[in-house]
Amino acid sequence: MTFSVPPADPATAAAHFLARLSFETDVSDVHAALEAGTPGLVVVDSRGDAAWRQGHLPGAVHLPTAEIAARGAELAPAGSTVVTYCWGPGCNGATRAALEFARLGRPVKEMLGGFEYWAREGLPVVTPTGTVRRSVDELTAPRSAVACEC
Repeated sequence: MTFSVPPADPATAAAHFLARLSFETDVSDVHAALEAGTPGLVVVDSRGDAAWRQGHLPGAVHLPTAEIAARGAELAPAGSTVVTYCWGPGCNGATRAALEFARLGRPVKEMLGGFEYWAREGLPVVTPTGTVRRSVDELTAPRSAVACEC
């Protein structure tokens, strides 16, 4: 097969993918870290008030992106590791939020897939009426498990 742009050499590719993994995480890994009670983990929902009320991750803190510069250091003290999320893959709100936390000097990762993939993978969602789970969307996770085992 011929590509219009050839693949990178293995060393360059390894550096690239390692860098991506240092900036990004996925919903399965965040779920596992929350379940394990990972010390110093602060999961931040950067969406607005209405979105937060509609549903959010258990254990997440609500901090809209516009408020991070003023309140981020208080909600994510020195020594914390921050994971940001927003609506989903079509939104770059989590990227903007991660940038703000990096500017505050906090180690930070963006959760790929955002709230959309968290909910679509059947993980728990906190709503005003309690914690709920949607059926697992087989296009995002196997029906028999919440993780893809990748």
